[in-house]
Amino acid sequence: MKFLPILFLMIALNSPIYAQKLNFSFNHVAISVTDLERSCTFYKEVLKLEEITNKTKVEGIRWFTTGNGIELHLISTIKERVKINKAVHFALSTKDFDKFIQNLDGKKIPYSDWPGTPQKINVRADGIRQVFLQDPDGYWIEVNSVSQE
Repeated sequence: MKFLPILFLMIALNSPIYAQKLNFSFNHVAISVTDLERSCTFYKEVLKLEEITNKTKVEGIRWFTTGNGIELHLISTIKERVKINKAVHFALSTKDFDKFIQNLDGKKIPYSDWPGTPQKINVRADGIRQVFLQDPDGYWIEVNSVSQE
């Protein structure tokens, strides 16, 4: 009799109601920035992201869209130091990869391949081209040529 509640719990947790997958979709990335205006300028001018309404209405936070309902939130209200390395990055894809590289070169924005060779484009084994660059706070951003069909 002692094991009856445990058996009931095991059956309940394995029922179809609990076995259903949750259907998540990616919503946003939020990063902590030290100078909100400087970071906003970078994301507008270098990555050409469109600023959208900050629905929190909290001062010191700005939102940008990357398309397809995915957003980037810049938060300047938390002043703790963030430790960053290249493995912690977010990636953007563009069909206009060559135009993007021309924009970086024209603005003299440094970028590199994955190993870190300056101004070099990385070509993955699957043929996708990619570069890595940093925003004003040192966050790593990958931009690649993955098709957006």
